[in-house]
Amino acid sequence: MTEERKIELRDNYLRVIERIENAKQKRGGGEVRLLAATKTVDPEEVVYLIETFGLDLCGENRAQEFTAKYDAVTGAGARLDFIGHLQTNKVKYIAGKAGLIHSLDSVKLAEEIQRVCEKRDVVQDVLVEVNIGMEESKSGIAGSEVRDFLEQLSCFDRIRVCGMMTMAPKCENTSEFRKYFRESYTIFVDNFGKKLHNMGEHVLLSMGMSDSFECAIEEGSNLVRVGSAIFGSRKY
Repeated sequence: MTEERKIELRDNYLRVIERIENAKQKRGGGEVRLLAATKTVDPEEVVYLIETFGLDLCGENRAQEFTAKYDAVTGAGARLDFIGHLQTNKVKYIAGKAGLIHSLDSVKLAEEIQRVCEKRDVVQDVLVEVNIGMEESKSGIAGSEVRDFLEQLSCFDRIRVCGMMTMAPKCENTSEFRKYFRESYTIFVDNFGKKLHNMGEHVLLSMGMSDSFECAIEEGSNLVRVGSAIFGSRKY
């Protein structure tokens, strides 16, 4: 990695941290965790941010990349989450290793996570994924289904629900994002309200990415997934 690239990563990362802090102040404080979305990013760059600037949370969208980067990321001292759509046939690569699976969206997937975790004698932390824009191209359950889904999940003793994740549709401006984030926050509070009182910031609402994380924080997010604002445009 060149010195120029190190400087670029440093500047981008510190700028994102500053923007998060400013957004937190606008909403009146509270904790917000930054997850660096590392899809297609060279492990060397991720490890550089972990070891030099204290990045402690990363996320991968694909099982193959998760497996390829797991040792490097966790060995450097950060946690690696799984943030993409998880197919049941890929659970064996993820369950028991990911710090958090952000995309639980069906009983079928829960059954497979339960099966793998029983075999490995572990408990897997998860977020329920809500498709707030009801887009056919995205996974996730409807907001109206969250309460029933949580009841169904209560019988899986190897799954610990830690909150909710959502992805807003592509929007043209902040006001459009804000509409979806406010609706998501209402669903979150309605369904996790008692836990919020008892657990505080341990109950997670993951929403907001590079194009919207400041607005998401202002509307209640306490976990943002930022990729291109740190690493630049994806290299496919």
